[in-house]
Amino acid sequence: MDDCCDPKGYQAVFSSRFARRVAKRYSKRGLSPAASRMVGFVSEHGLEGATVLEIGGGVGELQIELLRRGAARVTNLEISTSYEAEARALLERSGLTERVTRGFGDIATSPELAEPADVVVMHRVVCCYPDYQLLLSVAANHARRLLVYSHPADNVVAKAIIGSENLVRRLQRNPFRAFVHPPDAMVAAAEGDDLRTEYRHRGKDWQVVGLVR
Repeated sequence: MDDCCDPKGYQAVFSSRFARRVAKRYSKRGLSPAASRMVGFVSEHGLEGATVLEIGGGVGELQIELLRRGAARVTNLEISTSYEAEARALLERSGLTERVTRGFGDIATSPELAEPADVVVMHRVVCCYPDYQLLLSVAANHARRLLVYSHPADNVVAKAIIGSENLVRRLQRNPFRAFVHPPDAMVAAAEGDDLRTEYRHRGKDWQVVGLVR
């Protein structure tokens, strides 16, 4: 997609090829460790009959696992349109197509794109958005009971990897950038309005934060 149609570079990075790779990995190996921790946190707080909003859910592997564990319905809101073929195929194989609604748009700038849900999930999303305070604040406002998100560890290795990837994108004239946002500042942005942090997993690569209202 040309830059005129993809001004932030999301389509170029999160392409159909990328979607196929993610779906194939999930089909062979299941959830990643960080994603498993997110599902575990939500499940431990009662998932039966819950509504879920996943922001940037990609091919929907977390959604499938949450539905299998008792969630009633899931709404996925995505910026890139390149995931849809793989997401549809995964849902069809799982027999869960009728329980997932997929939409498009930037919820941070257009909060009205999705209704509040019992559970809000963001896996590997905050690091892809420059204004993490706005994104987390909007996500928190949409969470009736739980908010869980993941982010890269704030360490030298993660910063070096993301920095080198951003350099390659700059050379390719791709405007997309990834970020290692400050973890405590992200928590502060998500807390408030009766949301409190109950779970923090500080992994060496991906970290997980779970909040309860």
